[in-house]
Amino acid sequence: MAETFPDMAATMEWHEKHGASAPGVGDLAPDFELYDVAGETSVHLSSFRGDRPVALVFGSFT
Repeated sequence: MAETFPDMAATMEWHEKHGASAPGVGDLAPDFELYDVAGETSVHLSSFRGDRPVALVFGSFT
């Protein structure tokens, strides 16, 4: 973040303008759609709602 916002004032200004983007505790996660590696089959997060807990892990594992 230091490269994007070199000073704290710019960081605070950006945060006040854009606000928090994460849902709060107990809120429903926003729905989104992802495709498989081949780009052929899509899955919506909402299709799992009420079925069982879902853990989403994003990152680079290389």
